[in-house]
Amino acid sequence: RSLLQADVNVKLVFELSKKIKDRILDEKTPSTISKKEHLINIVYEELVKFLGESKNEIKITKKPFKIMLVGLLGNGKTSTSGKLAKYFKNRGRKVALIQLDVYRPASLEQLKVLGNSAGADVFGDEKEKKALKIYKKFEKNLEKYDLIIIDTAGRHALDKELINEIEELNKYTNPDERLLVIGADIGQGSNEQAEQFHKSCNITGIIVTKMDGTARGGGALTGAAVSEAPIRFISVGEKIDDLEEFNPKGFVG
Repeated sequence: RSLLQADVNVKLVFELSKKIKDRILDEKTPSTISKKEHLINIVYEELVKFLGESKNEIKITKKPFKIMLVGLLGNGKTSTSGKLAKYFKNRGRKVALIQLDVYRPASLEQLKVLGNSAGADVFGDEKEKKALKIYKKFEKNLEKYDLIIIDTAGRHALDKELINEIEELNKYTNPDERLLVIGADIGQGSNEQAEQFHKSCNITGIIVTKMDGTARGGGALTGAAVSEAPIRFISVGEKIDDLEEFNPKGFVG
């Protein structure tokens, strides 16, 4: 019931409930604990599995390492780009941000403010209306960085134009990580989103934003289960440092 109230997909809730039920009926309760404690342990273990089991860190294995952020409008991609830049900057990496959102007014300005706050260099061109052309223009400049964070455009809905652009960028830039940014308040719509973005660019991870609000993030958790991509980070506030690595055991605990 808690999961359904938190907008987790009904089918996934039933699958999880069945696993818990089967285990409590099949497994013998250890003599050291009560049946109730055994059930709570099983619920805990199955929820941890449901959320990706273990911490899934991003390991920077080459230079430049590229992270591309994708997602719908209003989920906080640009803010998350700045937070990611600060996170890796704090770990001694030389970081560059590139703004490829050619539709949203002042998106480059916003990224510059965040980049300044994070201590990262920012690239972009407000006059250019083709995202790939912007990337190509600065490609040589980006080679000297440890990490490149690529901020892409979002829309209100998954339209053909957006999907084509993401596919084109993904093919050319060949990012090492493709992270889907989903707001904790997204609800059941996350299923379709996660599936479509996964199909377009093979999502490697998820960042859940707005976890500081009243939303419980069930939709975003569903997105993780559907795309089989682990939740990498959760955003827990407005400040540039408010980004935490997602640890399923701690979260479920």
